[in-house]
Amino acid sequence: MRTRMLALTSAACGAALLGAAALPASASGSSSGSAQEPETDAAVVTAADLLAEVRACSRISKGRYRTDSGSAKATVPVCGTREAVFWKADMDIDCDGRKTRACNRKTDPYFLPETAFQSSRGEPLDSAALPHVVVPGPSKVWDYRKSGLTGGSVVAVVYRDRVRYGVIGDTGPTGIIGEASYAMAKTLGIDPDPSTGGAESGVTYIAFKNSRVSPIESRARAQSRGAALAREFVGR
Repeated sequence: MRTRMLALTSAACGAALLGAAALPASASGSSSGSAQEPETDAAVVTAADLLAEVRACSRISKGRYRTDSGSAKATVPVCGTREAVFWKADMDIDCDGRKTRACNRKTDPYFLPETAFQSSRGEPLDSAALPHVVVPGPSKVWDYRKSGLTGGSVVAVVYRDRVRYGVIGDTGPTGIIGEASYAMAKTLGIDPDPSTGGAESGVTYIAFKNSRVSPIESRARAQSRGAALAREFVGR
C-alpha cells in the first residue's frame, strides 16, 4: 500500500492512542446486511449534488497534504463548511485490521493487524467488510478531532457518478491524505487490491461533523444516517 511506506510506526501508535468503537468484519456482516446500494427514492442525493456543494474550498488545514509517500509536493487542503469537512484526493487502499482472505500480509506487504478505532467488541476493524475512510493522524496541519470528527463519524465518498456512505475507521500518516478501506473501494467500483489497486485521482471525501453512528459496525445505520445528512447538506 503506497501510504504505508511512511507510517508503519505512526499507524501503530495511532492504534494504541485512539482506541474507540469501530467495526470488525464479523460484526459488519451480521449487523449490516447487504452491501450499500444507491437510494432509489425521489430524495436521492447524487454525486453531482454533493460535488456542487464542495466546489469552493474554505481551507481549515494549516497546510496541505501529499497523496502518497513519494509525492513531490503537498497539494491537498482540508476544507470546511458549517456541516462538514471535505478533501479531494486519490484513493489508496487500507487493508489493515482483521486478517481475512483479502487482507493479510501476503496480499498487502504493509498489512497491520490493528486499526486506530475498534469494534464495539474491542476488535480491529475488518477492512474487507466495512466501508470506511482513513484520516491523517493529528498534527499541526490538521487535527480531525477539532473538526467534530472521530471514529464512527459518517462519511460520504464520491467517485465519478457514485456516492457511498461509510464511517471514519482508521488513521494514517500525518502528512498523507486519500485512503479508504478495501470494502469502500469495492463499493465504488475502484480496484480494491491493496498492492496494485486504488484510484489516482478524482475521489471526494465528505465527513459530516458530530455524526457518529452507534453501533459503529452497522453498515445499515451508516447508510441511512449518511443519506439523511447528505440531504441536509444539499438543502433537501
